[in-house]
Amino acid sequence: MISRLRTMWGIRSRRSARRPRQAGLAGIAALPVLAAAVPLTPLVAQDTQDARVDEVLAGVQDSIIRLRETIHQNPELGNREFKTAVLVADHLRALGFDEVRTGIAHTGVVGILRGGLPGPVVAVRADMDALPVTEDTPYPFKSTVRTTYLGQEVGVSHACGHDIHVAVQLGVAAILASMRDELPGTVKFIFQPAEEGPPPGEEGGADLMVAEGVLEDPAPSAIFGLHSFAEMEVGKVGFTSGPALAAVDHFKIRVTGKQSHGAAPHLGVDPIVMASQAVTAFQTIRSRNLNPLEPSVITVGIVRGGTRFNIIPDVVEMEGTVRTYNPDVRDAVERRMGEILAGITGAGGGTFELDYDRGTPATINDPELGVRMLPTLERVVGAENVVALDPTMGGEDFAYFANEVPGFFFRLGQVKPGGTSGGHHTPDFQADNSAVPVGIRAMTNLLLDYLKEAAANPRVSSEGSAAGWQSGRPATE
Repeated sequence: MISRLRTMWGIRSRRSARRPRQAGLAGIAALPVLAAAVPLTPLVAQDTQDARVDEVLAGVQDSIIRLRETIHQNPELGNREFKTAVLVADHLRALGFDEVRTGIAHTGVVGILRGGLPGPVVAVRADMDALPVTEDTPYPFKSTVRTTYLGQEVGVSHACGHDIHVAVQLGVAAILASMRDELPGTVKFIFQPAEEGPPPGEEGGADLMVAEGVLEDPAPSAIFGLHSFAEMEVGKVGFTSGPALAAVDHFKIRVTGKQSHGAAPHLGVDPIVMASQAVTAFQTIRSRNLNPLEPSVITVGIVRGGTRFNIIPDVVEMEGTVRTYNPDVRDAVERRMGEILAGITGAGGGTFELDYDRGTPATINDPELGVRMLPTLERVVGAENVVALDPTMGGEDFAYFANEVPGFFFRLGQVKPGGTSGGHHTPDFQADNSAVPVGIRAMTNLLLDYLKEAAANPRVSSEGSAAGWQSGRPATE
């Protein structure tokens, strides 16, 4: 039906077809809850492991925080993370990583750390790109970088915390490199460009990394990631089992009428009226066409039309976003938008074009992996500091990785107790340095616990990875 409507109405739909779609969700509540899992073999020597991690962290913490400040002062937009990529690659090489691959998806970096003991492969991802936002914070290491973006001079800053993400992952790399002899398996460190989206006309981000084989050779059986959270204090982490972040679609609409004098509207066809009716009618999709228990958002963020107050223009352009979790809902929204535009413009005497671009799919935390790993977060930061978060309509292209292998994605508190932060993507967004060691401790222990548990329960690893186990570093190394 959707393809037929596109043919009838001139709808062009682009979607990221490389990735398999998530299974349909009959509402978020339909997924398994954390309490439903069967506990697996308990880990051993956790106290010793935690103490070792803390000991190494104490020695590298200051240098990692300095790296965070360097990255923060030198932000780079998506697909332009040249200096950041060099910093990352140099750091991994200095740690003696077995492999450091660069130039993946333009500026991405992948480091391979093979442990001294046989075991599975696990991946961890950090995004590196900044935003065209002029920073307004009191930090002595604030960004003053400016560049040209879409033809405009703009400030550039890490207004979404990706500098924190990179610093945390560099710290994890330092700790695990120091423990590699007792590491049961292989850790693949993925430093990703363009999470916020590549520049118009370019490919990039997690989708391109997957297409270029980042989850192959060796193939991980699970992937971990984190994101700083401007609504949470340092010391706390947040987690959502199952659906966590929404699918992100982007639409552009062109409504065409007939230009006329503003005093003689009967001689023209008014695209402003038709576009206005469409904006209002789109909201009936959510309220009247969809299951009320299915989350969705339809937002028109841009309306452009007209050149003078007394002229009815011939064209109005609109642009916006759709957020969903259920692929069937995604289909229904696109279909209904086309039907609404066809009806309104048909009645008004005009025409329309709808360019519907299916972007990042929904980020789904693997429920079984969540059950297995949540106790690690509770042990490391304290159960009282692990917050169960509701799903959000924000998007995250970690989804492309989690569509391929089980994923575990959590939020990291970033606001210094007693401090404040602006929201994500705003000039006064503030992520405190003290969030870095918390993230390092949490992620390092998650990876270690996963590897040790998978080594003790081979089924856990073999079911998730086509590559099987790695045999550790060659004896000659």
